[in-house]
Amino acid sequence: MKTKALFSWSSGKDSALALFKIQQNQEFEITCLLTSVNEEFQRVSMHGVRVALLKQQAQNIGLPLQIMQIPEMPSMEAYESVMNETLTKLKNQGNTHSVFGDIFLEDLREYREGQLKKFGIKAIFPLWKTPTKELIQEFIDLGFKTIVVCVNEQFLDKSFVGRIIDHQFITDLPENVDVCGENGEFHTFTFDGPIFSKPILFEIGQIIYRKYERPKQEESSNTVCDSDTPDVFDFGFWFCDLVEK
Repeated sequence: MKTKALFSWSSGKDSALALFKIQQNQEFEITCLLTSVNEEFQRVSMHGVRVALLKQQAQNIGLPLQIMQIPEMPSMEAYESVMNETLTKLKNQGNTHSVFGDIFLEDLREYREGQLKKFGIKAIFPLWKTPTKELIQEFIDLGFKTIVVCVNEQFLDKSFVGRIIDHQFITDLPENVDVCGENGEFHTFTFDGPIFSKPILFEIGQIIYRKYERPKQEESSNTVCDSDTPDVFDFGFWFCDLVEK
């Protein structure tokens, strides 16, 4: 009998490649794709992808979709409350493992493992510590296709959003940008490849610029906020809206 595992699905390239790899491992049965969605806008958190396209991904992959509705700019307490409720349900359904597409961020891995440990769930990282240049080359060679839907203006300008990731895209990246965007430089939407029964159809919509408010301090926090601190971050993000065909 295979071990049941949920999959933390972002809708982007790292998730797609990690899912491909874990599906080659006959040890695990992936029971669902778990995705956090902005409750107000009904878009994938940080990626800005519409829920309709997320649902198409799950349908064309052939796995159930489990959506976590997250408030706009939630406190850590609010986020973890929704996560705890969801993980309790998934654990009760027999899931003992959770799969992630993280590559080298140690603090993020430790956070995920710590949260899952409370529920007796073990984290799995199929891409862990693989050089990102190797991963992006493998991704392209396998026939995956992905489009950049969000860029952080600290690292990339507007011209990179809405581009398909190919060898020219990789060549054009500045030297300080990881080719997989592992430091949050950019996010993607994967629409074709070996995990899909057929491609996801979409049209490119508007290019939108957004800045985000700073995370709210918990009431119990001992952190004192400087009254001169702006209410928004000093940098913003460019988003490429994708519209379902």
